[in-house]
Amino acid sequence: MGNSGKTDRLIVLDTETTGLEVIQGHRIIEIGCIELCSRKITSNQFHHYLNPERSIDSGAVQVHGIDDGALKDKPRFRDIADEFLAFINGAQLIIHNAPFDVGFLNYELELAGHSERIENLCSVTDTLLLARKLHPGARASLDALCKRYSVDNSNREMHGALLDARLLTEVYLAMTGGQSALLLENSDGEPRSSALSHLARDLGSAAVHQPIRVIRANSEELDVHEKKLHAIKKKSGRCLWPEPGSVH
Repeated sequence: MGNSGKTDRLIVLDTETTGLEVIQGHRIIEIGCIELCSRKITSNQFHHYLNPERSIDSGAVQVHGIDDGALKDKPRFRDIADEFLAFINGAQLIIHNAPFDVGFLNYELELAGHSERIENLCSVTDTLLLARKLHPGARASLDALCKRYSVDNSNREMHGALLDARLLTEVYLAMTGGQSALLLENSDGEPRSSALSHLARDLGSAAVHQPIRVIRANSEELDVHEKKLHAIKKKSGRCLWPEPGSVH
């Protein structure tokens, strides 16, 4: 989705909202963004809680734990819109279930009087679609992907835009090559050890300097694979791929 231009600057983005449906006038209450350059996390991030100028659905509060009272003194989206657009402009956005977040962001931009649309400013990669392509038939929620790629999400008792963006950053790096290294750099390219330690605390020690992981199929995926082989054999009379358990 979006333009096809390549960039070394990636922005992993997540939002929290007052409800599920933008067509019902629901609004964004939190934006969290993590910047990566050449597959390394930088110290540059974007994070705001926002006053949505409307009530939050009780079901949404159960998901993210943010209630109306917590946002009364926060800026409105239109107050931070220019800063947000400058931060993401020209980057490749990495978003889990991108149509949801992009739809809300475009709605907020429209309400704020901006003619820009996210997909015209950035290319967008949807990690939900990527996960379904890589692991057909398997669960593709962020929690499920954290489990699959051994990303520590034990602190995720509630959803949160910045926390979820950090988790998605590690999942995305693992999904696209496992080259996580997750180095925070200063302007001269040297690692910022104190910031690196802070990130390790937030995401767990597995986030830093971990070896390339070998991801093995789970029982659900093996079952899907076996059924596929059986269907091929039934249709063609033979299957060149050995059936599970036939090779020792």
